[in-house]
Amino acid sequence: MPTRPRALVLMGSDTFSALFDEERLDRLASLADLGDLTTLADLDDTAHDPELAEVEVLITSWGAPALDARLLARLPRLRAVFHAAGSVRAHVTEAFWERGILITSAADVNAVPVAEFTLAAILLAGKRALVHVRTPGAPRLPDEGLGRHAKLGNHGRTIGVVGFSRTGRRVVDLLRPFDGLDVVVADPFADRRAVEAAGARLAPLAEVLPVSDVLTLHAPALPSTRHLIGPAQLAALPDGATLINTARGALVDHDALLRECRSGRLDAILDVTDPEPLPADSELLRLPNVAVTPHLAGSLGTETRRLVDAALDELEAYSGGRPAAHPVDRAELARSA
Repeated sequence: MPTRPRALVLMGSDTFSALFDEERLDRLASLADLGDLTTLADLDDTAHDPELAEVEVLITSWGAPALDARLLARLPRLRAVFHAAGSVRAHVTEAFWERGILITSAADVNAVPVAEFTLAAILLAGKRALVHVRTPGAPRLPDEGLGRHAKLGNHGRTIGVVGFSRTGRRVVDLLRPFDGLDVVVADPFADRRAVEAAGARLAPLAEVLPVSDVLTLHAPALPSTRHLIGPAQLAALPDGATLINTARGALVDHDALLRECRSGRLDAILDVTDPEPLPADSELLRLPNVAVTPHLAGSLGTETRRLVDAALDELEAYSGGRPAAHPVDRAELARSA
């Protein structure tokens, strides 16, 4: 028979308001015993320790603290954490793993809007649409002559996808209906058969760069991937290529990118930057061939409800004695976002 474990929602108050509407609060109450305490924004107030001592399950999201040894000592019965957001990297510690606590992530559903945003950016890049939006005084195409735009379009173009991650896989899948596009993936950990089954081909990054009319990044931010796209990689891209980054700003050497975009050789669409946000005087914000959006590719507004739905699905499975759908382990975390 399903059990109703004692649960606590641990996340920022604004996040809680965004994720939990009445329907989802009702579902939470049906799946768990909430006691007298439904949600906390942090665990700083020790007056809540009697309630915390009974908590078996946490539902976390943005704004939740790192679960270190000090906090875990106040959660002696904690058995599972269901994270209603993407990466759990900021929330787990050595002490967490030593306790053997189950943790799951909603990264799979968070990848959906990121991939959708990326698809839109790729198709717009094919027409350099955002460049024209930022230069409204430019001559109209009929006045310039179509010959000047022979290289524009989304037919016969090559899309380089760096990282066959959750989001990278979805981008490849979304590109499948566009039969005029050639999609090539660079990822040293990807399985060639899985990439080919998705409708793309696998190649080393050094081979992907020179053929990519659009290069889109979907790798995790790790010490080994910092400035993965630096001066040499940017120089290897063909003239007129567009770099799209919806992953992590640290993947790109922004000084090198500025030089390439300032010259007009490359375009860029950046939803993430390093630092984030960019300084107000950053030249990248002023270049007509660079579009910077404020980290909005991920789940926003109505999309965030999918995150809590995923966490509640995990809670339902846990309460029913079934395995988690999306557990996170240390080995995976070492090379994922």
